[in-house]
Amino acid sequence: MLGPSGCGKTTILKAVSGFQNLTSGEILLDGISLSKPNKIVEPEKRSIGMVFQDHSLFPHLSISENIGFGLNKKSKHNRDETINNMLRLIGLEDQANKYPHELSGGQNQRVALARAIAPKPKLLLMDEPFSNLDSELRESLGFEVRAILKEQNITAIMVTHDQNDAFALGDQIGVMSEGKLLQWDSSYNLYHLPKSRFVAQFIGDGVFVKGRMINEGVVLTSFGEVQYKINGQNNASKFVGKDVDLFLRPDDVKHDPKSSIRGHVIRKTFKGSQSLYTIKIESGDELMSLAPSQEEMKIGETIGLTIVADRLICFEQ
Repeated sequence: MLGPSGCGKTTILKAVSGFQNLTSGEILLDGISLSKPNKIVEPEKRSIGMVFQDHSLFPHLSISENIGFGLNKKSKHNRDETINNMLRLIGLEDQANKYPHELSGGQNQRVALARAIAPKPKLLLMDEPFSNLDSELRESLGFEVRAILKEQNITAIMVTHDQNDAFALGDQIGVMSEGKLLQWDSSYNLYHLPKSRFVAQFIGDGVFVKGRMINEGVVLTSFGEVQYKINGQNNASKFVGKDVDLFLRPDDVKHDPKSSIRGHVIRKTFKGSQSLYTIKIESGDELMSLAPSQEEMKIGETIGLTIVADRLICFEQ
C-alpha cells in the first residue's frame, strides 16, 4: 500500500490486524470473516504477524528470547528448533545471545521480522518497516526481506510512502490518496499505464502539457505533434478530437541539438549515472528530461529537445 502521509494506509493495517472497528464492509482471511460492523475477532486470534518501523524488540531479552517470545505454546525442543531456524534464515546465528542495543538497525529489523514469522502467521503486516534506516540499507534489506518471505511462503501487506520500498518488495502495489484505493496493479502498469492523474504524478517524475488528440497515435501540442509507438491507454479513441492533458515522463524527452524545439535549463538534479533536468521551452511549457550525467549542461543553457514517447498517457482536460 503506497501513498502520502495521512492517506489511510496505517488505518487499513489497524483494521486488518483487529485494532480498528469497521463501520461498513468486511475483512476476510482465507474465507473466514475477521471484522464487520458490530463483530470483530480479537487480534491475538487472527494468525496475523506485525513488523513496525521502530522494531519494538524487548530490550531486556536476548535476540533468541525476542524471536521465541510468541512460541510459548510449543514444546522446548520445537521452540528451540524454530528459533535456530529463524536465526539461520536472517543470518544472525552468531548473535543469538546479544541484546538489541548491541546490534545495528538493519540487524534489529531482521530480528523483528524473524519474531513475526516464527509462529507461521497466515498474513504478515509491515508498517513503514524501513523508514528509520539509511537509503542504501533500506534497499538491501528490502531485497532480503522479500527473499525471506518468498522462502517461507508468507503473504505480506506493507504500507509505505516510499516508492523504492514498494517497488523492491511488492508483487502488487495499491496506490492510495485521501482514503481511497486508486489503483491496484504491478509496478510496471502503475508507471506506464496509470489510471488517474494522481497515480501518474505520484509514481516517478513527469509533467502535464496541454494538447489536442488528432488521432489515437498523435497529440498536437503547443510545441508540435507528439507521436506514440504504443497506445498505452485502451480507451484512447474516446479522446480523439478532444483537448487532453498529456503526461510526459523524463525518459520521453531526449536531448537533440538538431531539433526545432528549444528551451533553457532551469533546474538540475544529479542522480549518479544520470541527471534530471527541468527545461522551460519557448512555448512556456516545462519539460523534464533524463541525460547521462557526463553530458553536463549548465543552468540557463539553451538546448534542443525531441519527444520520443513509447506509451500514451493522457486525460481529458
